[in-house]
Amino acid sequence: MHDERRRIEERVERLHSQRIKPAIYAATAPLAVESWQAPGEPVPFEEAAAASYAPFAMDTPWGPPWGTTWFRMRGEVPAEWAGRRVEAVIDLGFVGDWPGNQAEALVHRPDGTPLKAVNPLNQYVPTANPAIGGESVDYLVEAASNPDILANGFAGPTPLGDVRTAGDRPLYTFRRADLAVLDEEVFHLDLDVQVLSELMRELGEHDPRRHEIAHALDRAMDLLDLDDVAGSAAAVREALRPALTKPAHASAHIISGVGHAHIDSAWLWPIRETKRKTSRTFSNVTALAEEYDDFIFACSQAQQYEWVRDHYPKVWARIQESVKKGQWAPVGGMWVEADGNLPGGEAVARQFIHGKRFFIEHFGIETKGVWLPDSFGYNAAYPQLAKLAGNEWFLTQKISWNQTNKFPHHTFWWEGIDGTRIFTHFPPIDTYNARFSGEEMSRAVRNYAEKGGATRSLAPFGWGDGGGGPTREIMERARRLADLEGSPKVVVEHPDDFFAKAREEYPDAPVWVGELYLELHRATYTTQARTKQGNRRSEHKLREAELWATTAALHAPGYAYPYEKLDRLWKTVLLHQFHDILPGSSIAWVHREAEAEYARVAGELEALIGEALQALGAGETRASGAAETRALNTSPFERREVVRGRDGDPRLVHVPASGSAPLAEAAPDHPVTVEDRALDNGLVRVELAEDGTLSSVHDHRARREVLAGQGNLLRLHTDLPNCWDAWDVDKHYRNRYTDLLDASEITVVDRDPLLGSIRVVRSFGNGSKITQTVTLRADSPRIDFETEIDWHETEKFLKAGFPIDIRAPHSSAEIQFGHVQRPTHTNTTWEAARFEVSGHRWVHLGEPGYGVAVINDSTYGHDISRTVREDGGTTTTVRLSLVRAPRVPDPEADQGKHRFTYALLPGATIEDAVAEGYALNLPLRLADTAAAPEPVISVDGKGVTVEAIKLADDRSGDVVVRLYESRGGRAQGTLRTGFPLTGAHVTDLLERPLSDAEITDDAVRIELRPFQILTLRLARG
Repeated sequence: MHDERRRIEERVERLHSQRIKPAIYAATAPLAVESWQAPGEPVPFEEAAAASYAPFAMDTPWGPPWGTTWFRMRGEVPAEWAGRRVEAVIDLGFVGDWPGNQAEALVHRPDGTPLKAVNPLNQYVPTANPAIGGESVDYLVEAASNPDILANGFAGPTPLGDVRTAGDRPLYTFRRADLAVLDEEVFHLDLDVQVLSELMRELGEHDPRRHEIAHALDRAMDLLDLDDVAGSAAAVREALRPALTKPAHASAHIISGVGHAHIDSAWLWPIRETKRKTSRTFSNVTALAEEYDDFIFACSQAQQYEWVRDHYPKVWARIQESVKKGQWAPVGGMWVEADGNLPGGEAVARQFIHGKRFFIEHFGIETKGVWLPDSFGYNAAYPQLAKLAGNEWFLTQKISWNQTNKFPHHTFWWEGIDGTRIFTHFPPIDTYNARFSGEEMSRAVRNYAEKGGATRSLAPFGWGDGGGGPTREIMERARRLADLEGSPKVVVEHPDDFFAKAREEYPDAPVWVGELYLELHRATYTTQARTKQGNRRSEHKLREAELWATTAALHAPGYAYPYEKLDRLWKTVLLHQFHDILPGSSIAWVHREAEAEYARVAGELEALIGEALQALGAGETRASGAAETRALNTSPFERREVVRGRDGDPRLVHVPASGSAPLAEAAPDHPVTVEDRALDNGLVRVELAEDGTLSSVHDHRARREVLAGQGNLLRLHTDLPNCWDAWDVDKHYRNRYTDLLDASEITVVDRDPLLGSIRVVRSFGNGSKITQTVTLRADSPRIDFETEIDWHETEKFLKAGFPIDIRAPHSSAEIQFGHVQRPTHTNTTWEAARFEVSGHRWVHLGEPGYGVAVINDSTYGHDISRTVREDGGTTTTVRLSLVRAPRVPDPEADQGKHRFTYALLPGATIEDAVAEGYALNLPLRLADTAAAPEPVISVDGKGVTVEAIKLADDRSGDVVVRLYESRGGRAQGTLRTGFPLTGAHVTDLLERPLSDAEITDDAVRIELRPFQILTLRLARG
């Protein structure tokens, strides 16, 4: 029996590949081809249409890396093809089967109308159906010669990731440009045989259905005339019909298929190429919708829609029409499919705000779900943020990539840190690029964890990662699998419909509490440190710009709030939070441009802040004629802090939250004393060893030593992951390392009652150098490590460690609008897999009565470990991940100079960590102004923390305040305004009223549950 089955399988496979497939196109006629190489960057259609073209022959090399070659293709449909279906078939010299990481092209009519794209798995362009014969064909084809960055996998670096280093050698050899007759009977026979043979292979050896299909295929192949495949195709199909029409079992699993084309907004290609990818894929999708009325396509990322709207208006019009017909489903409601861990809380809110508003404005559709199939883990604030944006469901697939532990659910309720739950689904088909193969269908059923409780799963189908999308072949598979014995049933439907049905049949689905941690791609918390720093700086400067612009709009007559500029700058930052840009997993070109964009954003935001402060000062100066230097505090906490004046001398200032104070002389309560290698301010004493590490940090207040070993120990690890260089750090990195203990310089650089600092310089490795200034300020226990790194290492990982004399059962790390607690033990494989984790501005370790925080201004990755000492005490070590040096896909990742600061905060509560996290990331700003306007808002109440202050987006003049509970407990407080308050509403993230807020004595009463986010809209008189 086994030999007979093998004989049939081999026979079917050979006849299918060698006879049926080659007969799909019955006749061909070559097109005449001319070419024009666009100089430099891509050009508009009009410029290409007016260019001079030269004859171009098949089998000719073309396409320098990242180049654009335009091809003019002309021909005429032969008269004898009348009544047939005619297509143009174009093969640019495609390699492999990945549509999005090689040559692609968009085909235009002579008037500039995009028709359709061609790629390795979608090479045809509809020409005439049916043809009348003699039709003139004239196409202008924009071909992108993008290099295959991962052609050699992760074997070594490539210079192809940047146009500056890629060279100009042609990458492709043009193979084909023909008119061809599509034999529709053979085309369908090809799909019949594929679906049945793949199903047969997946069925068990003892399943009668397997043998039934095998014999049906064997008998059908007897009817195939090898000399006339087209003439015998109908008879072969008829013989297969009984096997293809047997209905599925009543209890068969149901797969809801939705068309999908995952287009990374940048990755192995730059943003400029993604703009063209969207036009190519969306042209294909709208063309497919015209051919298949049962086709539905789900598409996220409002940014990509905007690119098409602005650059390809004819494709945009087709999208709008498809949306009206119900065949195109905007989903996700985010500006881009952002990374799930690194964007700040307000940035995630703005992802939803800008994304949802775009779809409402342009399509009249409010999306209902979060669509994030490919991000590298998801923070535990998502459920609340998603619900506050009006979402009902959440979808991802990436957690199926876990290295260690298989996630236990596919359909479940996900509960966030505040208790909010959202209905969530992981497609058990384990891909967001499904094509409905037999193997995929079998895997979906085999994997499905909810058997017995539910019967449905979702499958996003279509080629992706670099676009491509669904094809007619995939749609034909879906039709054949709609009701087929031995297979799950496939229904093509809107994801909203799937989630509604899934929730109805499984309302008591299991609950998962906390973050969705991906046990893979942990290095994305660290790689490309300058990109991450640019994001952090941009988020905080946007906060500053909005606060001071709001203050100026309320207090400076004639000042105009910069709505358009802030909107544009926010969208730039949101774009760069895409899940292959901010995580550092893109090519060099992408990160080079990201750094330039962040610099531009910083410059524009500084100008906006300056304009707001100038407007404030100008109004006061006219009245009083006096001006002085003031310190401005954008933080939500009042601050007593040492800041350097314009002359470089330190000053001690006390500044209210969201307000300002004069830069006046003040005497410290706890001045700093400086010795050769020691700093002391009466609160803490810091001692440096001869090697420049911290030998002691003594907390005078608690009368205890903080450290249990060398503090600020810089450790250089060998770092070559098994795969995915920029993405991964594997556990074995810990096994080889060098401690950087050679200090070439230890020098006191500041000796002042307000500020003491010691500089430590180290050189190591391949010419790398680290300069750190350890600083202690008056009246503060915070110890800063201002760090400059000139980094020239390869395949290395640099960490800074602090062994703390604390028995901490868990660590707390800041995330969006709160923090998460993670066990410091490794009792189970789930804890052991978290050997590298993410956090935002701080990490806190504590035992009853005492805690220590490590704070940073731009890093995200860290690890926590515990050891028991010989004296019986416990050392809990926190190590910050500073820089890496992977070589793929960017061989120069992290090379060069870095400047950042991290800090140790002894004796810290969670509230202290929150306040100092804001302080380090929002340094006091000095401005020469006579203005001393009352803060726009002031809040009392422990744990009530303001995240954003701005004017309402509808330009009503209302003030919007977003705040949250930051300690993890209940909070009560009062919000007062620096303007006449005439009304207040609680709103969703889109600033739409949900309920009235309680106003008493011109103040808003606030009550918050743990980690609750609250958005208030305040009307002013």
